[in-house]
Amino acid sequence: MKFLIAGFGSIGRRHLRNLRTLGEQDILLYRTNQSTLPDDEIAGLVVETDLHAALEHRPDVVIVANPTALHLTVAIPAAEAGCHLFLEKPVSHSLDGIGALQNALKNTGKSALVGFQFRFHPGLRQIAAWINQGTIGRTLSARAHWGEYLPAWHPWEDYRASYAARADLGGGVALTLCHPFDYLRWLLGEVVDVDGYCARVSDLDLQVEDLVEADLRFASGARASVHLDYFQRPGAHTLQINGTQGTIRWDNADGAAHLYRAVDEQWEHFTPPPEFERNILFLEQTRHLIDIVQGKAQPACTLLDGQRALQIALAIKEKFL
Repeated sequence: MKFLIAGFGSIGRRHLRNLRTLGEQDILLYRTNQSTLPDDEIAGLVVETDLHAALEHRPDVVIVANPTALHLTVAIPAAEAGCHLFLEKPVSHSLDGIGALQNALKNTGKSALVGFQFRFHPGLRQIAAWINQGTIGRTLSARAHWGEYLPAWHPWEDYRASYAARADLGGGVALTLCHPFDYLRWLLGEVVDVDGYCARVSDLDLQVEDLVEADLRFASGARASVHLDYFQRPGAHTLQINGTQGTIRWDNADGAAHLYRAVDEQWEHFTPPPEFERNILFLEQTRHLIDIVQGKAQPACTLLDGQRALQIALAIKEKFL
């Protein structure tokens, strides 16, 4: 199986390492050579700086890991060339071109997996099982909170130059930290209305929003609030879901999920395996991608899922205060 990785920043390097961990060696790169990281890991690999030339190698899968605003400039030609796709989240910075990508995949019969890796988190998967089993009754409300300090993400580079901080590359906290928009849909069902706002409130030198406060209404009648920011220190990423018969809590710090059953007024705890660490999410996601290409699985997070999460983020970005 041949893989083409488009983009070789920090996430592209993670994909390369995980492919190699899983025994995949037929890998080439398409890149612009603008990464600030060293090139020692790619010694011996074919590197193309022209997309057409890269696709002439006839890869089975293209991993789209370049900046958000450039995703579809790679994804659409790759789909038209008959490649399966892995699209880092969000799928783009706008809805323009999504229809063309959908048509290309339909015409070639290929699949796309969107990179919302929290769908592979053991704690969140346990929460999905609890909800599907009706353990907390009818879900009523949820609160997702994710705050991190942007300058600490990539200490080796000026945060102001990173894609997350640049509007022209599809940055801003609403798009960059959009994972809760996806996993809340996964856990609670379809979102039918979005309200809230985004703003630039911190002392960071940014031209994009660094704060999101969103209110989501689901087809079930449940409501969820989502807080995202680029300035919280220390960072925190938590989730609480309230139902008619109990409460569920999750903290990304330790990955554990906690269930309170109102019927017996007791807490039940789920802890990930001792060997669990963050890269396991990406590794399991890559295993799933390989299964999709081999016809053993359907995408756990489809292009339509990615489009829905993008629509939520864009609805918030329209309300910049």
